[in-house]
Amino acid sequence: MALRGTNQEFGRPYNRRIVLESVRLHGPTTRGEIAKRVGLTVQTVSTIVRELEEQRYLVSFRENPKGRGLPPTMLRINTDGGFAIGVHITPIGVNAALIDLSGDVVASLHQSVTNASPADAFEIVGAMAPKLIRRKPKGRMLGIGMALPGPFGVDSMSFVGPTTMTGWENVAIRERLAELTGLPAFLETDMAAAALGEQLYGLGKHFSEYYYLYLGVGLGGALVHEGQVMRGAWGNAGEIGHIPVVPGGEPCPCGNRGCLERYVSLDAYRRAKTSEADWLKTVAPIFRNAITTIENLFDPETVVLGGLASAGLLDRMAELAADLPNSIAARRDRATPRVVVARGGEHSVLRGAAALAVSSVLSPRFGQMFTGERERDILDGRGIAA
Repeated sequence: MALRGTNQEFGRPYNRRIVLESVRLHGPTTRGEIAKRVGLTVQTVSTIVRELEEQRYLVSFRENPKGRGLPPTMLRINTDGGFAIGVHITPIGVNAALIDLSGDVVASLHQSVTNASPADAFEIVGAMAPKLIRRKPKGRMLGIGMALPGPFGVDSMSFVGPTTMTGWENVAIRERLAELTGLPAFLETDMAAAALGEQLYGLGKHFSEYYYLYLGVGLGGALVHEGQVMRGAWGNAGEIGHIPVVPGGEPCPCGNRGCLERYVSLDAYRRAKTSEADWLKTVAPIFRNAITTIENLFDPETVVLGGLASAGLLDRMAELAADLPNSIAARRDRATPRVVVARGGEHSVLRGAAALAVSSVLSPRFGQMFTGERERDILDGRGIAA
């Protein structure tokens, strides 16, 4: 991802985030190195760095001298400069974590609950949030982000079936979350949050164009383009789980038959009531065809396989990609496998949800999505109401 600053007068907040993002990606680093990477003058970078140090987002230090003269002053993210809470509501439970500015999980909590109602979920979150905040009682809390299964705002699909949160129609989620915690609140689909978490804290340092395939209770995904998670016109891009793949196949709660997630998802695995090896053998052809479809549609550098599945299951699914059908991704000059396993682990969604709040500080490209009226409508809860 190419980070470039702007010399226009209104670009100062953007430059501030650009400098922070450069330090996060490449730190420890120097003012001069930052200036070269983002296309700003050393003087401009120095002014921004001074401000960020005063606000405790950055820390400067010198390494031990190895020869004559003083080594240059280095900069890194101040891990304790700010914290955010990430929350993930799924049909099988509620997860929450306190995340620092470097993306590390300070503390996490989990409560198993089947298809929690809004009242139950907010009661659980209301109890979890103070416990997490107490882990850093003097820490600066930047906000709270919540991730939910999508799609949002589609009457026939959003609240129907085992892979969605039934009973959440017409809930002003963001407002309820802000009122409950007293923190700035944000909302995102879990697959987009996971892709954001991977982009910021996982493989994002190595790829700028990839497809994140999210294996959860259902199946979804998100295209990451130039380091930015693409969300679509209404925030629901990536619902690959509802692509019909088996003509006349299993009925899907969405109203169609043979949808991909009826065969490839944790819910499908649970319903199969068979061993992991047998299930993988059964779904292998469907999974391989899905990867090929993604490649032909989006031409990604790679497909990143992540989500709620165990690391072992993700590894074995990636092994199924050793013998993929032909696609535009079958290039002689490939430098990476066509499918890789995400590095963000089980906390990718929580990191991504927290990053919704941290993005105003750390992620200039993601922060841009909050500038449009349509995007604000989607994220503030109005896009979820029926």
